[in-house]
Amino acid sequence: MKKKSSLIIFIFFITLSGVEVSCKKVPGTGGRATIKGKIWVRQYGTANFSSPLLAQYAGTNQTVHIIYGDDLGESSNDVTDYNGEFQFQYLRKGSYKVYVYSADSVKCSTAGSSAIYIPPIAVVSEVTITEKKQTIDLGTITILKNK
Repeated sequence: MKKKSSLIIFIFFITLSGVEVSCKKVPGTGGRATIKGKIWVRQYGTANFSSPLLAQYAGTNQTVHIIYGDDLGESSNDVTDYNGEFQFQYLRKGSYKVYVYSADSVKCSTAGSSAIYIPPIAVVSEVTITEKKQTIDLGTITILKNK
């Protein structure tokens, strides 16, 4: 009987400790905080950025990605509006990485005029939400484009 009571008490404590761990809120959706920002594009006429700047404009229809906490890959994404603005709403407290892809001006300029593919780079902003109703404005993130 004593062994059975000990086993029941042990299982009870294991169950309670498991509930505490599973109820811990991690970064991600389900909160009331917001991360927002704007994408700005600088357009050049050549692949190696040797030409003058052709145009600057709001980065409309750009995909912006977010990683929640320690996730290994993209957790979610948003597409910018006609003003180049984006926002991720309903976030909990925690750490986040927001990124958007840009042409790599360093690799493009060293590649010269050769026709090799230069992969884009991620322009990353790391932020931490510390309050339940916090709004973090990343400001304007500039990306590069070329022909």
